[in-house]
Amino acid sequence: MSKRLVWRAGIVGIAVIAAIIYLVPSLSADLPSWWSRFLPDEKVHLGLDLQGGMHLVLEVEVLKAVESSLERMVEDLRHDMRKARIRYKELRRTGTEGILVTLLRDKDQETFLDMVEANYPDFRIQTADSEQGLPSFKLLLRPRAKEQIMKMAVDQALETIRNRVDQFGVTEPDIRPQENNRILIQLPGVKDPERAKKLIGKTARLEFKLVDEENSVEEALKGNIPPGDQILYQERIDPTTGRKRKVPFLLKKRTLLTGEYITDARVQIDSRYNEPYVSLSFDRRGARLFEKITGDNIGKRLAIVLDNKVYSAPVIQDKISGGRAQITGRFTMEEARDLAIVLRAGALPAPVRILEERTVGPSLGKDSIEKGVKSMIVGGIIVLVFVAIYYSLAGVIADIALLLNILFIMAGLAFFGATLTLPGIAGIILTIGMSVDANVLIFERIREEARLGKTPRAAIESGYSKALVTILDANITSLIAALVLFQFGTGPVRGFAVTLSIGIISSLFTAIFVTRVIFDYLYLERRLKVLRI
Repeated sequence: MSKRLVWRAGIVGIAVIAAIIYLVPSLSADLPSWWSRFLPDEKVHLGLDLQGGMHLVLEVEVLKAVESSLERMVEDLRHDMRKARIRYKELRRTGTEGILVTLLRDKDQETFLDMVEANYPDFRIQTADSEQGLPSFKLLLRPRAKEQIMKMAVDQALETIRNRVDQFGVTEPDIRPQENNRILIQLPGVKDPERAKKLIGKTARLEFKLVDEENSVEEALKGNIPPGDQILYQERIDPTTGRKRKVPFLLKKRTLLTGEYITDARVQIDSRYNEPYVSLSFDRRGARLFEKITGDNIGKRLAIVLDNKVYSAPVIQDKISGGRAQITGRFTMEEARDLAIVLRAGALPAPVRILEERTVGPSLGKDSIEKGVKSMIVGGIIVLVFVAIYYSLAGVIADIALLLNILFIMAGLAFFGATLTLPGIAGIILTIGMSVDANVLIFERIREEARLGKTPRAAIESGYSKALVTILDANITSLIAALVLFQFGTGPVRGFAVTLSIGIISSLFTAIFVTRVIFDYLYLERRLKVLRI
């Protein structure tokens, strides 16, 4: 055998062995322990339509993000005005448009306007009417700044949800932005949809606030809430009845510390009560703030609030250094784990609303797999039999290439960590036809050359060289179309594009390279005299 044919056959052999190695993890769940250390263990993942799961479309309430941003601006402005000794009567947010400021003294106007112009470039100043003739101004948020806040809210929500889903342990989730501040989420294989929805949609704004123990909670519940206070509730389970009841807390509105300083959140078990709790770790700045807060408020109760719900309100016994805190609240292990996930992933910048929800059951996915595989097998057998009968020995060679093509496609899905979907199975079936089409072009060219009286070797050489340009032209244009579908398509369209792209590349290799190696071996090395095609 010639050296040229040996190395070409070696390439085919290496490709086949590599494809089998990549497919083994998908075919066998029980792999030896050494396999993952030396060989790939990535499986062919099944899409939402094949293994079941969740399909969600969320809308980010971006105007809430604008309101939150304006509230922070109000606090910053209040701090700056106190620092500049500017006295004011009113300072509040006005919807999502801006901030209303009413000064007490005329002489503070110039100082105030200079401060806003220097420190708050996102606002334009407009004179407002005041009932008592006091100097009053509206700080209106510029349109560009408002759009930027809304865009950042969607981007941050997308990243936060992706981090939560990754820690939740979903394989091959599809999370992507859509128009109108929407986010598409597909979670294949999710067994508990309600838990996933709670995890994804939880705002997870963590705050530390002091309990107001100087005023009466009962009086506040009657409507006499002291200025700067608010009423929030803690859910407790009554040990006698087992029912949940809400316990009111009168808290200071001012937030002493937020969850933005958290670097880690983990579930641990309380050795005394054998109950899970969430242990928090703060970054360097958060640790300093927490140490100061606990040091300045010894003997007072510090409430830990998540999404306006009190989880616990322990008494500060001593100054706490080291940047660690605990959230207790009679959690189940699952609740504690989910809480740790959302705290690690960060808070959503704005609430999200579920616009569309679909749950695909595993039975429907199993039925889809069976029908898709059945159609592929039936279609493949018909093609194999027809080609073998019509082209004789050459048809058998084409059938070998076709089977290898399917092997390479599945191995390619495992190699790239791609997801096989129902449209992806359709892409494989289409690729089978395209693969045969390439062989038909070659065989018909070889037939034409053989009719002209050429030897088998010359006919094969001429047939491959003349059909090559046509095959490349057809397949490359199809590949470009598949790549465009992959880039701009979503969900099912991308699944189709993935298998089609891998299938086109694979069919080029099998139709042009693999079949040529077999022909060269039979008609050059074995020197067959009759061209059976």
